[in-house]
Amino acid sequence: MGTTTPPRTLAEALRARGDESLAGLLRARPDLLNPVPNDITQLATRAGTRASVVRALEHLDRFALQTAEALAVAPDPAPYDTLLSLLTGDGLDDGEQRDDVGAAITAALPGALATLREQALVWGEDDRLRLVRTARELLAPSPQHPSPTGLGPTVAEATAGMSPGRLQEILTATDLPATHDPVSAVAALSALFTDRTRMAELLDTAPVEALSVLDRLVWGPPYGEVTPNPTPPVKWLRDRGLLLPVSTRTVVLPREAALHLRAGRAHRVPEPVPPAVAAAAERDPQAVDRAAAGQAFTALSTIEELLKLWDGGGPAILRAGGLSVRELKRAATALDVSEPIAAFWIELTYGAGLLASDGETDERYAPTPASDEWLDLPAEDRWTHLATAWLAATRTPGLVGGQDAKGRALSALGPELDRSAAPDVRRRVLTLFAELPPGTAPEAETLLRRLRWERPLRGSAPTAEGSDLRSRLALWTLNEAELLGITGRGALSAQARALLDEGEKTAAALLSPLLPDPLDHVLLQADLTAVAPGPLERPLADMLSVLADVESKGGATVYRFTPGSVRRALDAGQAAADLHAFLAAHSRTPVPQPLSYLIDDVARRPDPQLLGAAGHVVDEVAQR
Repeated sequence: MGTTTPPRTLAEALRARGDESLAGLLRARPDLLNPVPNDITQLATRAGTRASVVRALEHLDRFALQTAEALAVAPDPAPYDTLLSLLTGDGLDDGEQRDDVGAAITAALPGALATLREQALVWGEDDRLRLVRTARELLAPSPQHPSPTGLGPTVAEATAGMSPGRLQEILTATDLPATHDPVSAVAALSALFTDRTRMAELLDTAPVEALSVLDRLVWGPPYGEVTPNPTPPVKWLRDRGLLLPVSTRTVVLPREAALHLRAGRAHRVPEPVPPAVAAAAERDPQAVDRAAAGQAFTALSTIEELLKLWDGGGPAILRAGGLSVRELKRAATALDVSEPIAAFWIELTYGAGLLASDGETDERYAPTPASDEWLDLPAEDRWTHLATAWLAATRTPGLVGGQDAKGRALSALGPELDRSAAPDVRRRVLTLFAELPPGTAPEAETLLRRLRWERPLRGSAPTAEGSDLRSRLALWTLNEAELLGITGRGALSAQARALLDEGEKTAAALLSPLLPDPLDHVLLQADLTAVAPGPLERPLADMLSVLADVESKGGATVYRFTPGSVRRALDAGQAAADLHAFLAAHSRTPVPQPLSYLIDDVARRPDPQLLGAAGHVVDEVAQR
């Protein structure tokens, strides 16, 4: 019977994989396909490039990353048991809680290792685990880039270039046999630091102040500054190689000594289990669905109002792209919302393809032809279109009002608002919502903690915006989902669950019965107002918006008739008789006399603007 030869390189390890395993690698690391590699050797080379490895590390969860970090400070290659020991410690009893963590690590490690193998970050059998060289270089300690584990270099690395005489002095101070061979001297010192019993005996003789120095360095950073004449505790540690020189003023705690002080652990707090998302409140699922549907209707009304506001030519586009601060304020006032919320609605409308440049020389924003088709759709289909566009959008309106890396203001619809991580964060946040029972609103802080565990490199790295972008995207997602009607009262709605799992058609079917039916009437009142007790049919709403001004919004919309609004309707081509007929046909109450008088009075009076224009023509004729 033949024996299988262990792979000697990553390329050999990839060649030994089946088609399904290679397909899994390419799904996990799609950048390896651009361009398509010619063969396995080229694939392996590309998988080891710095840019590709960084991307792969950024997509690891906390424990998979901690496993890779432990391998980066382990011998190369490392047996499975050595890796496990670096994650669990060397068996010192730290109490029942520590035992529970150790059991969780032991259970989670095979899965983390499988993830690293699948992504070609680790290769080799369990007795010879190898971390890809580039990943080791990124995660291993160096003075320029301290290890995420807080560990320093090994004794062999820290003593490279040290004189044989200095090595001999360290051996003498630690009662080790003298040797003039530097390799043997380093090996003897390393053996001492990795021997639990002998190392404990050495530290028992240390001054208390020296142990305090080690306590400050043990969990990192392992580097410290010293003066030309160090204090007695530092001198004691330096004489025995527990602090080794990096430069004339810097010393480092060698890795072997730090691991002894850590009880063999590479990480202070291993996190093998993802933190749970806690419930902030539990609500009636039907109440959640109704609240979300109500907000979905408000979202549709707001988008319709924005399209109407900018119909026929909206605000001018800035030379650098985007919307000016003044125009954003105008839109916020017209929509009766704050400026950040107005920015969200504008960006959503743009992202959904309902708004774009008009293409003229003097570029302005205007509704697109697709917006007319969207307005003709049933309300539930209009909502699913918006929600789907929001889920996939890379635009991040939460950045509006902030500054870019060069200190320039970020404007709504500007070119600097795209963030590639936004769709992934939105979908992941909603997926975590969906894992909770219906009607459950998650606690925001625990949700953010879970996201940071799932993508620690992306989630914890400070960005040019001033804090970690992934957490900010998650918080914006919570607010935007509520505005859009994805969630209601902080919990995921049934229609949103369906949108995530089953698609737009099912989501629309669930939303439809929850939306109010459009009305074909209003209630006219003697104070020259009309009350719309619910949403109006589109032709009625369009005509009423020309004939009257919106005075207030809410559960019912109040319109006010003024001489200016009536004149606007007449100038749009309506006759007084048409307006009387329109109001009589669409009012559940009799048309009040004051409103009839107002229409007739405005219709009898000439338009002052027309009179002004006519007078101007007469003056010109007289001058000729």
